[in-house]
Amino acid sequence: MIYGKIWCVVKPTVGLPLFLGSVAVIALLVHASILMNTTWMKAYWEGKPAKAAAAQVESPPTPVASVTAEKP
Repeated sequence: MIYGKIWCVVKPTVGLPLFLGSVAVIALLVHASILMNTTWMKAYWEGKPAKAAAAQVESPPTPVASVTAEKP
């Protein structure tokens, strides 16, 4: 273990809760910022269905010119 000697400086009873607590706080902040900055989250919490325009599939573009093989 590369950083095994860190426990000679910091007690595991102090270091582990601080480390795990900081990981939990960072994870909560990331999730909160993602949920608060999306446009669909408020509608989802209110139980509104997804917009139909987003579910529509565009038709493939029609070709402008096509190459056909001539029969001999």
